[in-house]
Amino acid sequence: MEIVIVWMRQDLRLSDNPALHAAAARGEVLPVYVFDQDVAGDFLIGDSSKWWLHQSLLSIQKECHNTIVLSQGDSIKTLLKLVRKYKATAVYWNKCYEPWSIKQEKNLEKELVELGIDHQSFNASLLWDVEKVVKSDGTPYKVFTPFYKRGCLQQEPPRKPLPEFDIRKLFSKKIESLSVVDLKLLSNHDLEKSLDEVWEPGEHKAHAILKSFIKNRLFDYQEGRDFPDRKSVSSLSPYLHFGEISPHEIWYAVLKSGHEYASKNNVSCFLKELVWREFAYNVLYHNPTMPQKNLDRKFDVLEWSYDKKNLHAWQQGETGYPVIDAAMKELLLTGSMHNRMRMVVASFLVKNLMIDWRKGQEWFWKYLVDADLASNSFNWQWVAGCGYDASPYFRIFNPILQGKKFDPQGRYIQKFLPELALLPKKYIYTPWLAPEEVLLAAKIKLGKTYPLPVVDLGDSRDRVLTEFKKLKKKVS
Repeated sequence: MEIVIVWMRQDLRLSDNPALHAAAARGEVLPVYVFDQDVAGDFLIGDSSKWWLHQSLLSIQKECHNTIVLSQGDSIKTLLKLVRKYKATAVYWNKCYEPWSIKQEKNLEKELVELGIDHQSFNASLLWDVEKVVKSDGTPYKVFTPFYKRGCLQQEPPRKPLPEFDIRKLFSKKIESLSVVDLKLLSNHDLEKSLDEVWEPGEHKAHAILKSFIKNRLFDYQEGRDFPDRKSVSSLSPYLHFGEISPHEIWYAVLKSGHEYASKNNVSCFLKELVWREFAYNVLYHNPTMPQKNLDRKFDVLEWSYDKKNLHAWQQGETGYPVIDAAMKELLLTGSMHNRMRMVVASFLVKNLMIDWRKGQEWFWKYLVDADLASNSFNWQWVAGCGYDASPYFRIFNPILQGKKFDPQGRYIQKFLPELALLPKKYIYTPWLAPEEVLLAAKIKLGKTYPLPVVDLGDSRDRVLTEFKKLKKKVS
């Protein structure tokens, strides 16, 4: 009986797993997960993502009866050692698209060829192969709409999900492995306790959330996704990132059952968001320096502010603007943030505080449970105006108006800023405008129990528009 090693990374699931499926057709399957920190360079996994990974590995190990080999260190050295130890005839894996992962896979292929070991890689995380979604002249897309309509929809439909892997195909002999605890992924007790109260990682939970979303929330998706207190979003992004569910499973589940519970517009709007994720990966694949460098290089001459006090206030949710602060507190408490709020806080950092988008990207990378290199860097550049198909430089989200429009009852603010819970709705978005007697009744002392605004919205807007106009002149 042949032994096939399956190198697992961001594909922590048994259903619709091409590498596991192909390996099972060939012989006994020996799954291997290597916690390989150094390969990511400056993008070491953040504490929130470590917590999720810990829980996800516990979940899949339980499903596989602890037959996954867990290790840490250099992935290639570990895999080659296991090939020799277990006399494996092949190594299979599902592709990852971070620049370091692509380089690592190429190096592994070279080593396996030299050893005469068969190898295959598969697309498990994208609806369409990233290499194939290009324009007719072979160049990559830079605008989403043609990418979506011509690059994706005119191709063959995404492949159908594969059957669940049969665990009876797992390697039958005793293995030597670290435990999940041995990987030492947990180190931030307060954060982990908070995340425990919000999330339940794992493949089974991912499918339960998808089913619940289709039945109970998809009907309100197109409009409701902009309102942070409606809970109309899917909450599937961390499950997608860690591969506990595939985009193919989501795509076809929504197509199959979505119309029973929602209008065509809600269904198509949600599916389009899945393709937006594909676009981010496509851009990263063709621009591997996107997490570090402006896609629009004219922004290279922009003079950013590096005000540490303002950056700290933004990071900790202490800017004096309740919508901004509530969103940043949500991030710190839950490892997530509502999508519209991500745009609002990013706009505030880049355009009102004039702080480099990379500082925001770093903070999100550290605290998001769905910290995804492609989506995170692409979306930060989109808000900053220096990315592909980006938001125009003059589009600046006003946090007061955004709060009034998308948190009209102030419930989102009150949930994450309980110190403002007694403030009348009239002043919930602008506490500094409240009369002294109102603040006293609400038990608020500005500058002590809640901060004063760190910048004036009008002045900061004028400043950034002036700087961006200068940028255009410098380039021309």
